[in-house]
Amino acid sequence: MNKRLFLVDLVLWMLSGIYAVIVRTRNWMFDSKILRSKAFDFPIISVGNLTVGGTGKTPHTEYIVSLLSQSMKVATLSRGYKRKTSGFVLADASATGTTIGDESYQIKRKFPEVAVAVDGNRRRGISKLLANKDLQPLSAIVLDDAFQHRYVTPGLNILITDFNRLFTDDHILPYGRLREPIHSKSRANIIIVSKCPETLHPMDFRVISKKINIFPYQSLYFTTYQYGEIYPLFNSLASSQPITVADIKAEKMQVLIVTGIVSPQGIYEHIEKFTTNYDKITFSDHHNFTQKDYRSIERKFNETKNPKILLVTEKDAARIVNDNNLPEELKPSIYVLPIKVKFLSGQEPKFNQQLTTYVKENSRNIRLSKKENQPSS
Repeated sequence: MNKRLFLVDLVLWMLSGIYAVIVRTRNWMFDSKILRSKAFDFPIISVGNLTVGGTGKTPHTEYIVSLLSQSMKVATLSRGYKRKTSGFVLADASATGTTIGDESYQIKRKFPEVAVAVDGNRRRGISKLLANKDLQPLSAIVLDDAFQHRYVTPGLNILITDFNRLFTDDHILPYGRLREPIHSKSRANIIIVSKCPETLHPMDFRVISKKINIFPYQSLYFTTYQYGEIYPLFNSLASSQPITVADIKAEKMQVLIVTGIVSPQGIYEHIEKFTTNYDKITFSDHHNFTQKDYRSIERKFNETKNPKILLVTEKDAARIVNDNNLPEELKPSIYVLPIKVKFLSGQEPKFNQQLTTYVKENSRNIRLSKKENQPSS
């Protein structure tokens, strides 16, 4: 058995070597201008990672959108992973997770005033957003999961790494989960260590900072998740007095947690603060729920004693809210657990300032004003 595992590891390690050569060659071609990357004369913020899934890109994108949209007009652009459409799509009132992808739809539900678009070709997507007169005056575009999309050169590149699996401790695919070699971190302007414990010890700050070893032009931040109050997915079907997390504890409610995300462990730990009376059904990340899945969920929920609720993540809520296969009997019991990003060690003002300063200093209006004030030759 040990010999078999050794052989599997050896094969994966060899495949990782081949993959690393391919990735390094691709990056070299971009760095050498053999493959062309387009830089836009406009504030473009990219949020991405070096690993496959699960670092918290979307919650951080939401934080940035929430911050910037308070004082300016913002748009988001992603490829719309697992959507059933193709090409460029600008979300409107009829958008669903099927048409723009679950993460983009989640953002649109939270920020209806923000322009949310999807396009596998980010360069084309940006051009279409900038050319859309109905969206102007647009101040910034936030690219979700675009660190590897090198056909666009963002003005501000944000790299996110999971506290529980830092990119410095990982290996390249398929032996590990890295999409690129560790030194690709050099393209980032900002590195964020996400999913940290809220009470991160000062020694951990120092150890991680030393591991990541940022360059002089880079900034390093640490964030954690903050869970909000649960809310009914279907308001019109929920009870007149919506259930809160405190009710779960007070009434000793049973909770069935259904997730289709990379790492649901943080949700379990949060719910355990209020009750140990919970069960769980887990699916893979971006899972498309089938009738068979819903039957299994319904059967499990019916076996659960009253009082009870069915709890899902915001990401999964975006996937099921418009699903015709979702049983009507389950709808009144479905609640959503929201999360948001919280910066540690008082770093929030510095991060906010860095982002807003970048957008303001690179806005079209500022540059036009500078050009107008230049003396004519």
